[in-house]
Amino acid sequence: MKKTLRPESLMMSHGFKPELSEGSIKPPIFLTSTFVFKTAEEGKAFFELAYGIRQKEQEEELGLIYSRINNPNLQILEERLCLWDKTDDCAIFESGMSAISTVFLEFLKPGDLLVYSSPTYGGTDHFIHDFLDLIGIHSIGVTVNDSKEDIIKRISDSGLSPKLGLVYLETPANPTNDLFNISMFREIADHFQTKDRHIPLAVDNTYMGPIWCSPTDHGADLVIYSATKFIGGHSDLIAGAVLGSTGLMGRLKVMRTFLGNMASPHTCWLLLRSLETLKVRMEQQTKNAQLVAKALITHPKVKKVNFLGLLSERDKNHELFMRQYSSPGTMISFELYGGEKEAFACLNKMKLVKLAVSLGSTESLAQHPASMTHIGIKPESRQKLGITESLIRLSVGIEHHEDLIADLFQAIED
Repeated sequence: MKKTLRPESLMMSHGFKPELSEGSIKPPIFLTSTFVFKTAEEGKAFFELAYGIRQKEQEEELGLIYSRINNPNLQILEERLCLWDKTDDCAIFESGMSAISTVFLEFLKPGDLLVYSSPTYGGTDHFIHDFLDLIGIHSIGVTVNDSKEDIIKRISDSGLSPKLGLVYLETPANPTNDLFNISMFREIADHFQTKDRHIPLAVDNTYMGPIWCSPTDHGADLVIYSATKFIGGHSDLIAGAVLGSTGLMGRLKVMRTFLGNMASPHTCWLLLRSLETLKVRMEQQTKNAQLVAKALITHPKVKKVNFLGLLSERDKNHELFMRQYSSPGTMISFELYGGEKEAFACLNKMKLVKLAVSLGSTESLAQHPASMTHIGIKPESRQKLGITESLIRLSVGIEHHEDLIADLFQAIED
């Protein structure tokens, strides 16, 4: 009986045939704009698939046409990334926001309704309210305090339930680590869909994936990543990814072809490099994060620590956490006593931890969400969502945990 290899083993070679690249052990960077067809008939067949004119026949593959549509680096990367989330297909984009915005543009049209979780990444929130609003797409933001019945009632009362086009979750939420129940939102989407209208559920899994959660196991149709973060993991590239079923991904890839927002061959090559160490990096990062969080809660000047590893069995989200995730992750947010002044003083004194946005990299990063990544959210909304003036978001890297704790403690002191 043939043994099925685990994803971390397949990251070294899956989808690449050395004999097609002069025996190279790693894929070369294919810096070409176009590819030669063997025959005109082959070219026609490739374009029919690329433009969604027809579906692929059994065992048929989309051949190489033009690097805006596909290229070897892009194709190998997409095949490998599917292994973690166990999905049919994957699309790589030039940034996390291009992945998110392409999903919105493909599955929503003017007059439609978007239901989304709040808080969400500031760029996503800005796109919803400053672009989708302008083109006539309505939205309803929901929080972890809203029950299934509350959300169904709000959608029904809006009068737009027949126009519900997409449900979008970011969980754990950035930067508060709020947990949204993916299965519950699948039930909400199912409540409003009909025999002729499927309502996709998209989940931004950047904080946890693709190692510690597979949203498709809980009912998600699409899984979204800022691949800049853990998947890239070295603060040296910008990329995004969407994964899902063949039908939905086919639509999304046609939209990507026309928008032209796929990642470059060089970026894909860098991501292939990073996938080889993804699991070991993330495992070390969460070990560090758990020790850092336990230390932070002991500091007298720390008012509150948001970290999933601190949830006890008495917490209302503990059961959901245990069911939906296999690790508490690496993201911590903590509040200091005081306000922006105290938070800024702490951030300015950090030495080992770098004052920068982004997350999931080998180095530890800290930032001030209220004045940085989430500054576009109205102050009253930020306060209601727990994004206070004293909140600091910390992405824990692979440094020695004792050095990180010492750096944080000296920075918190006056």
